Amino acid sequence: MALTDGGSPAGAPGTSAGGRVRGVVYADLLGEVVVGDRVLLNCNALAKDLGTGGLALVVAVLGRLPDVAPTEVGHLVKARYTPLQAVVLGADEQDSPHHAVLEEADNIDGMPVVAADLHSSLPAILAGLRASNPGARAVYVMTDGGALPAAFSRTAAQLREHGWLEAVVTTGQSYGGDFEAVTVHTGLLTARLVADADVAIVTQGPGNLGTGTRWGFSGVAAGEALNAAAVVGGHGIATLRVSGADPRARHRGISHHSLTAYGRVLARFADLPVPDLRGQPGVPDELAEMVTVQAAELVGDAPQLRRHEVDPAGLMEALRDCPVRLSTMGRGLEDDPAAFLAAAAAGRHAAAVLDRIDLRG
Repeated sequence: MALTDGGSPAGAPGTSAGGRVRGVVYADLLGEVVVGDRVLLNCNALAKDLGTGGLALVVAVLGRLPDVAPTEVGHLVKARYTPLQAVVLGADEQDSPHHAVLEEADNIDGMPVVAADLHSSLPAILAGLRASNPGARAVYVMTDGGALPAAFSRTAAQLREHGWLEAVVTTGQSYGGDFEAVTVHTGLLTARLVADADVAIVTQGPGNLGTGTRWGFSGVAAGEALNAAAVVGGHGIATLRVSGADPRARHRGISHHSLTAYGRVLARFADLPVPDLRGQPGVPDELAEMVTVQAAELVGDAPQLRRHEVDPAGLMEALRDCPVRLSTMGRGLEDDPAAFLAAAAAGRHAAAVLDRIDLRG
């Protein structure tokens, strides 16, 4: 992926005074774009002034064909039947060197699988995990509820650079990870049996689709991911989406996304780490109490959830030491500390689960 500048009608959202916009070109699909090239831009997200993905996207370089050779092996088609569909080699397909390992694979040996609604939870979960177990091998399993190209996530790339992530596995229609998989199920098996993960973190790529309705949001996949984890022998951990700063009432305290994904979609047993937010910097007492009450109500209505209290001591320090920028819905750690503490608590609980099992035996 590369950023480029392109022309756009003056006055369009995201347009500079000179009528120029920032755009994204996926060089692995289109080849390199150089100064002077005329390009076809998709400006739909730019016109909507989206907070995530509000950029122009290069669809084609006009006047020449992409200088990208088709893949010689692999037949998984992702972003299927769109003009920029990608053909990739899946870890689980017949031409893969990992096919023999995955062909009859059915168990990930109780590996902790942490599911979250938002991509922004990923670094915070890792901060909590590493605060208790800095040597744990973590793999990100990316679903297709948000951005499809893994390259769009600067967060994942930077976490890889800093050694916080061992690998990225892209599943469903998402593509571009270190390993490709057809489903979340094979993505988890790939994380454990191919990438040698101790912990898998499952969430969508950057971007989140929501409609303000009970069921119309991409984060329902968090509950589905935990169902998949249970099916293949994982230890599911549900990350609470919490906010003390979101202007929308349905997301204050524990978000309705978590209440639906874990209270209604989740059909298998999973752990629900709940941090004690009382006395944490920047967290009002009334918010801490709200989270405690909402968590009790959620567990009371959902017998598949096993509540675990998590001591947040030291998690703010761990979050402040995170090597990547923490941001959720445009708010940073100091703006909405409860959001990141809840995610870090899930990571800390994953470390505790890991301590009780022997994945290296």
